Amino acid sequence: MSSDSHDPVPRHLDRVRVVKRLAGFPSRGKARSRVTAEALRRLAQHHGTPLLVIDCDAIRSQYRALAAALPGVGLHYALKPLPFAPVVAALRDLGANFDVATTGEIDLVRSQGVPADRCIHTHPIKSFADIAAALRFGIRTFVADNPDEFRKFAPYRRRAELLLRVSFRNPSAVVDLSRKFGCEPAAARPMLEMARGLGVRVRGLSFHVGSQVADHTKYVEAIDACREIMIEARGDGHDLDVLDIGGGFPVAYAGAPPKIGEFCRPIRRELKSLPPGTRVIAEPGRYIAAAAGTCVTAVIGRAQREGRWWYYLDDGIYGSFSGQHYDHALYPVDCLDRHGPRHPCVLAGPTCDSIDVIHEDIPLPELQIGDLLVGRMMGAYTQATATDFNFIPRARMVAVNQRAGSRRAH
Repeated sequence: MSSDSHDPVPRHLDRVRVVKRLAGFPSRGKARSRVTAEALRRLAQHHGTPLLVIDCDAIRSQYRALAAALPGVGLHYALKPLPFAPVVAALRDLGANFDVATTGEIDLVRSQGVPADRCIHTHPIKSFADIAAALRFGIRTFVADNPDEFRKFAPYRRRAELLLRVSFRNPSAVVDLSRKFGCEPAAARPMLEMARGLGVRVRGLSFHVGSQVADHTKYVEAIDACREIMIEARGDGHDLDVLDIGGGFPVAYAGAPPKIGEFCRPIRRELKSLPPGTRVIAEPGRYIAAAAGTCVTAVIGRAQREGRWWYYLDDGIYGSFSGQHYDHALYPVDCLDRHGPRHPCVLAGPTCDSIDVIHEDIPLPELQIGDLLVGRMMGAYTQATATDFNFIPRARMVAVNQRAGSRRAH
């Protein structure tokens, strides 16, 4: 998203169509979207394919589950995996807060009537234009992790406060986000002293242990280390009273979903050891968004190659399945209507590029041109990272199971 764009909604959402609640959609969803096959057929018939259906009930269900697993922790939805206006509206109405990282994301939350005091800006590296845009909106809390970023806030010392991001490397995460951002724990004390010299207020600490973290251990280690930094800092006269524990809470793309209450139990226990009065926040993105997305794509061509059927779809790796490349996810895919014996086949995308292959050796019945396939768990890092390669339009997005007042089309 361009930081100098003045569009009220990011441009890549231009093709988004929002529809009201339709008969046949379940009213509640747990862990995965429960949009029925019949409803998917009707939506595809009405809107065409490729189509990405976002179930707002699944968004609400996932948010409530994480809030119950982390009582007392302020949840700031991270927009980047699914920056979609109906999702923002649904979470806004639940009282959620928001994590923005770009001016385009600020434009989106503003367009949905989210007040600035429910937002934090968490990108550790920001242009001066990004800082100015966030301050104009009214955001006051920012994340920074190095001396040059601290110096950027010296002119705004009366209007902004910082969270110092600390690095905790986690090679076991699917994506180790501490490789690119965060200062070493030993550098925290000198950074705090530098901030004092600049007159910049550091309100607390921030960390992110990575994306798709399968083990709670790294959270516990990071909280423990941040507690020691906060205690030491208080001894030096720094009043640190906020800890941002980031995101990374895992989802299952296949099989049973993780029990988030059990996953967070050791995290809850460790949070109790923080200095009295510490406010804890988090930045969940994927956990809230992934289960809500269902992709509907059609077979546009087929060919037999080396004894296997190749089926060419109107969506692919450069489109909604981009997360298989950028996010290391493998989405469950199946045909919507076709039955019969299954044989290994290949699913390929619509571009003329040879890497545009979605699945190798996936067992499916023999398909015909026009048949529909469905990809599940595709709410996070799919449409958000899609491209217009070959001038092939991205999938249209449709929101279902919205509440009254969330029906504005874009």
